[in-house]
Amino acid sequence: MLTTLVVILATAAVEPLPNTKIEALPRSAALPTDTPQKVELGRLLFFDPVLSATREVACATCHHPQFGWADARPTPLGVHAIGIGPQRRLAKNAEFLPLKRNTPTILNAAFNGIASDKPFDPKQSPMFWDNRVQSLEAQALAPVRQREEMRGDVCSEAEAVPAMIDRLKAIPEYVKRFEGDITADKVTDAIASYERTLITPDSPFDRFMRGDKSAMSAAQQHGMEVFHKAGCSLCHNGPMFSDYKLHAIGLTDSSTNRTEFRTPTLRNLKHTAPYMHHGGNLTLEEVIFFYDRLMDQAAETLEGGDDSTLPPLDPLLRQMNLLPEDHVAILAFLEALNSDDYDKSVPQSVPSCLPVAGAISP
Repeated sequence: MLTTLVVILATAAVEPLPNTKIEALPRSAALPTDTPQKVELGRLLFFDPVLSATREVACATCHHPQFGWADARPTPLGVHAIGIGPQRRLAKNAEFLPLKRNTPTILNAAFNGIASDKPFDPKQSPMFWDNRVQSLEAQALAPVRQREEMRGDVCSEAEAVPAMIDRLKAIPEYVKRFEGDITADKVTDAIASYERTLITPDSPFDRFMRGDKSAMSAAQQHGMEVFHKAGCSLCHNGPMFSDYKLHAIGLTDSSTNRTEFRTPTLRNLKHTAPYMHHGGNLTLEEVIFFYDRLMDQAAETLEGGDDSTLPPLDPLLRQMNLLPEDHVAILAFLEALNSDDYDKSVPQSVPSCLPVAGAISP
């Protein structure tokens, strides 16, 4: 049961808007079935490029602890690339291009969909920028099937998962660790069990919300007030600072023409630049300035201005009241949502004997 911890604002005159509560994270995301053996199996699978049809790309290639469990790139490079993070590049003569959407961190992804007003169901956790699948388990197989991410041209999309299972069955250590038949459900169950350990429930904000009023500085507490007053919590609310809904903020996906994207979490932004679905904002200052200008645009177009040449905008933007003098205060508050206390360990080897985390060395 999630205990609701409502923000206590330092100034009584500043009241949260309806349905905009922000709360501490639960201290654990583990399920009763997440045994140590299953978590360790999931850890090995996560770092093992044997899941990739090309045997080049592991989950950890683009979700690496060195970069806050993301990749520090605007958009990722999957198959036929070498290196890690910002230095990753296409291999010689490779024709595959970067994917079109920024790599989200998997820190706290186990809490995706958690909210104040309804019970949390991990099986219904929305994943990806467009919420196209639900649950960590369902998410794990999507990159395996994706041509640009982990499949390449080695096999068809329909063949990708069965071929992955055949590769795992040919490795004695995996046969032993699975303790029986290896199936796609068992693979994703193990990976999800591991991902549920990658959480940061004790940021300064979380400690403050649990009663330690010294955990956040005066500037951060003031920034929390400003965050509410400016309307940021209209979408960035709940324990993960996300309503997990799709909103139009004037950006269009270049490959699909999609104009609505999921509200991203605001936790651990210190570790997960660049920002937005296209990775086009390198700093948080740029993000806040983007919303400052967007608010002005929304006020004009949503009140009868000519928006015929612009992408659609969410009506919620009309309720924002972000002022230039608010920027510094909000940045101070966002700092309180960071945590350096998370698992950054990498296995020394994986059962396939392939390079740990994929082809990340030149």
